Amino acid sequence: MMTLSANVIATLQGKTLATAESCTGGLIGGALTAVSGSSKVYKGGIVSYTNEVKHSVLGVKAETLEQYGAVSAPVAQQMAAGVRELLQADVAVSVTGLAGPGGDDFGNPVGTVYIGYSDHHVTESRKFLLTGNREEIRRQAVEQALQIILEHQ
Repeated sequence: MMTLSANVIATLQGKTLATAESCTGGLIGGALTAVSGSSKVYKGGIVSYTNEVKHSVLGVKAETLEQYGAVSAPVAQQMAAGVRELLQADVAVSVTGLAGPGGDDFGNPVGTVYIGYSDHHVTESRKFLLTGNREEIRRQAVEQALQIILEHQ
């Protein structure tokens, strides 16, 4: 993970990065700030574990949360766009998902994770069906989020 985080920081030199995390609870920010010199790139992040914070801080529309649920592509996209705007960053990544122990009311099973990405040109999300225990799902989500950042550079 350290190598992946270091690659993100090195690749984004001259740009800024923000994160919005739900099921990963700040692990992406932790992975990034473990890298020496990360403050030149990483502006910060919001841990938006509840729908209330997703809506009131990140600007995720209440209608989106009601219609699709927190674990959905539109929410991941709005989280990424919201944190990018809030922290005035060039690039943002978001994670929302179910690490366990149970699924949600929208039929998503444990391991369902959506990762959002936003920059000045694109805002998108990807769905992942991750496996393992809670800790393994969270670790895999962090790795996928960091990889998505690299893929867009």
